[in-house]
Amino acid sequence: MEDNKLFSEFPPVPTEKWEEVINKDLKGADYEKKLVWKTIEGFKVRPYYRAENLEGLEYLDANPGEKPFTRGKHVADNVWEVRQDIRVHNLAEANRIALDAVQRGATSLGLCAKEVKSVADLEVLLKGIYIDAVSINFMCSQDYLGLLKLYVEYAKGHGFDCSKLQGSTDFDMFRFALKHGKFHRGEEGDLQMAKELVDYAHEALPKFRVLTVNAQLLHNSGSNIVQELGFGLAAANELVSRLTDLGCKAHRVASRLQLSVGVGSTYFMEIAKIRAARLLWSKIVEQYKPECDCAYKLFINATTSSWNQSVYDPYVNMLRSTTEAMSSAVAGADSISVLPFDNAYKEADDFGYRIARNQQLLLKEESYMDKIVDPAAGSYYIENLTDEIAKGAWEHFLKVEEAGGMCKALRAGLVQDEVEATARQRDLDIATRKTTILGTNQYPNLQEKMGEKVQDGGKHCCCCCKQGDEVRTLKPYRGAEAFEELRMQTERSARRPKVFLLTYGNLAMRKARAGFATNFFGVAGYEIIDNPGFATPDEGAKAALESGADVVVLCSSDDEYAELTEPVCKALKGKVKSLVLAGFPKEMVETYKGYGIDEFIHVKTNVLECLTGFQKMLL
Repeated sequence: MEDNKLFSEFPPVPTEKWEEVINKDLKGADYEKKLVWKTIEGFKVRPYYRAENLEGLEYLDANPGEKPFTRGKHVADNVWEVRQDIRVHNLAEANRIALDAVQRGATSLGLCAKEVKSVADLEVLLKGIYIDAVSINFMCSQDYLGLLKLYVEYAKGHGFDCSKLQGSTDFDMFRFALKHGKFHRGEEGDLQMAKELVDYAHEALPKFRVLTVNAQLLHNSGSNIVQELGFGLAAANELVSRLTDLGCKAHRVASRLQLSVGVGSTYFMEIAKIRAARLLWSKIVEQYKPECDCAYKLFINATTSSWNQSVYDPYVNMLRSTTEAMSSAVAGADSISVLPFDNAYKEADDFGYRIARNQQLLLKEESYMDKIVDPAAGSYYIENLTDEIAKGAWEHFLKVEEAGGMCKALRAGLVQDEVEATARQRDLDIATRKTTILGTNQYPNLQEKMGEKVQDGGKHCCCCCKQGDEVRTLKPYRGAEAFEELRMQTERSARRPKVFLLTYGNLAMRKARAGFATNFFGVAGYEIIDNPGFATPDEGAKAALESGADVVVLCSSDDEYAELTEPVCKALKGKVKSLVLAGFPKEMVETYKGYGIDEFIHVKTNVLECLTGFQKMLL
C-alpha cells in the first residue's frame, strides 16, 4: 500500500519565511519591542516556537514516570490531592470545617496544630475523620516530634495502620529564620530536630513527609519564578546535604521532604516552573547516588498566590485562583491548595472554603484534568519555558552553593537582597500600571466600599517567638496593598473628593481620555463626575464650578487643548484645588503649566505616586 503522508501536498514552511511575513506585517516596527516579551525573570519569550526550538532538550526523551520526572511521576493518570488548609486554632471548630471539607470532596487537610498538646486534643481535632483515607498535614506546631508521637498513639488507639497513613508536617527551619530573624533552636538544633523527624518517620510513619521547604514564602514576598525555584531547591539540597552528614541516608531525607510553592497568574510560566522543579531536583539528587529511586520523586504542594489577591473587587480573586489551580494541575502538582477568595481581608467562612474546594473539583470532575498524563507535553512554548526557567533557577541555586549553602546565604542576606530587589520592581510595575490588578489599580468598581468588611484578626503568624537579628527577615505582602491603602484613606475621610471631567471637542478622544481619568482617580475612591461634552470652554468651566469639584480634569484631543486650556484655567484657577490635563502634549506642556495646569496624567505616570500627592492635598 502506498505510504501517503497527511497533508503531503503542503510543503513545510521554514522559519525564515515566517519571519519574512511577520516583518512585512510589522511595517518597520521593532520586532523585539512589539512581539518579544521580556519577563521579570530576565529572559525573552518569543511570539511563537517551532519543533526546531526543542532540539537539545534531553529530558524530552523520557516518558512520564521516568527520570528526570519532568513529565510527572504518574503513568496512568494525573491525580492530585485536593487540599483544604484550615488555619483555625479552635480544635472543635477546625474539626467541623474539616469534616465538611472531606464530605464535600477534599482528600487532604491542612490543620493548625498549635493547640494540640495531648491525644485528647487530637480526639477533638480528628473526630470522625478516617485518617487512612485522607492526607493529614500538620501546620503551626511548636514541637513536631512530640506531635507525631501523639499522632501515632492516636492512630494506634483507633486501629489505624500507621504504615499506610499519609500526610506531612510543615517543619521548615529556613522559613522560620526568614520570618523570625533566627533559627528556632539554633542552626544545629534545627538540623538535629530535622534528623530526629526523619528517623522517627522512617520507623513509625513511613509515608509521612516530615520536612517542608516553603518556597511560597519567597513567592508571597515578591520574588520571581526563578528565584522562588532556585532558592527553594537550594534549601532542599541543604537539608539533604547536612542530614546525610549527620548520618541519615540521602533517599530517606529526600523522600521525607516536600516542596511547597506559590502559584501566580502567569499561567504558562507557572506550569513550566513546576515541571522545571522536578527536572532540577532529579539533577540534584543524582549527585547523592541514592539507594532508592523514591528520592527522585519530589512531592510538590502548590498553593494559590496570596500576593495576587486583592481586597477590592474580591470576586476577581476567584478568577485568579482558578487559573493558578489550573496551572498546578496541568503541571502535575501532587497536592493543590486553593486559598479562599476573601482570604485577603477576613477569616474564611463556609462559602469561601466551598468555592476554593469546588474550583479544584471542577477541574477534576468536569474538565477531567486528572485523567491525562502530562497535559502540557508537546507544547513547544511550555517545553521552552521549562528549559528557560530551569536554567535561570539553576543559576540561583549555584549562587547559594557558592555562598556556602542556604544557612550562610540567609545570614549574608543574599536571598533577601535578590527577592527584595524583584519586589521593588514588581511594586513599580503596579504603581505605573505596567502590571494590572483588576479592580485595584485599574478598572475599579467606583461604588464599592470595603472598609467595614476588613477584619484584622487572624492574619498573623501562629508562632509567638520573639524576633531575632541573626537573619534579615522577609515580609510577605500583597501587591495591591499600597493602592488599597489609598482607597481606604478615602473611605475613612470625612468627605469624598470630587473629580469633574471637563470633556470637549473630538468625541473619540474626549471619551477615551475621560475613561482614562475615571480609572486613574477611581482607584483612589474619588467621586467621578462625567459629562457628555461641552460646546464651549466657558460652558465647561461654569459647570465645573457649579459641581463643587475639588479636581477638574480636561479631556480632549491634543489639538483642541490649544483652544480649551487657557480659557478654562482663567475661569477656574484658584477656585478649585487642582487643574489636571489628561494626556501629555509634549510641545505644549510648559505653556499649559503657565496657564495653570498642575498635573498631566498619562500612560507613563506613576499612578501611585501621583495619587499619594492628591491624597495629601485633598484629605
